[in-house]
Amino acid sequence: MVTSAGQLNGKVVIVTGAGRGIGAATARLLAERGARLVLGARSEHELKAVADSIDGDVAIHPTDVTRPDEVQSLVDLGIERFGRLDVFVANAGIAINAPLASGDIADWNTMIDVNLRGVLHGIAAAIPLFQRQGSGHFVTVASTSSLKWLPDQGVYAATKAGVRALCEILRQELAPQGLRATMVYPGFTNTDFIASTRDPDVLAAAIARRDAIAMSPNAIAEAIAFAIAQPEAVDVGEIVVRPTVQP
Repeated sequence: MVTSAGQLNGKVVIVTGAGRGIGAATARLLAERGARLVLGARSEHELKAVADSIDGDVAIHPTDVTRPDEVQSLVDLGIERFGRLDVFVANAGIAINAPLASGDIADWNTMIDVNLRGVLHGIAAAIPLFQRQGSGHFVTVASTSSLKWLPDQGVYAATKAGVRALCEILRQELAPQGLRATMVYPGFTNTDFIASTRDPDVLAAAIARRDAIAMSPNAIAEAIAFAIAQPEAVDVGEIVVRPTVQP
């Protein structure tokens, strides 16, 4: 996937969930192509490690996306540091896979809070700023689980399907204002994203599948960079990226 680095040079981009996996890969790639970054994640240690690996303008702020005040502080940091915000990449997410019969309401609520409410908190913080600026791009990292539903992923898939509906409506509402919204749907990606799964059999199956077919998180970073790099008059609404061998 070819990206015009010139379209990224100087853009101010927030990335949530930037301490590892897709978020960290995205931060590094965007920095290589000239973007200025504001990175959020729950772990300050992981954020510092990512920032130290980047040669460029980067600010970090420990951020729990389930807390709207912390997401707002992340946006405020971007304005304070760089004077504007061009892109908000809502990447933070969690999967705790288990059969629905497990009835683990606490895990269900965690996924709802991070995967759905976390995106809403990003929208609430970034969109009013984009409207005042007259420009801006909201990028949401969802999952192919919002497109194809599988056992043991019931609540996770429901949160991602909800995000898909939410952000398509966001795109339609923003379009007349010249603001952009993109959904990126990763397939199985080689990260520790599945580590929160507690059911040993489900976790073992997921690890085996990841080790057999998963793609690099750099593939998703490239897709995000591609969408951001398009001219302002072009909105890439959806990108599905999966391993070639994934059904």
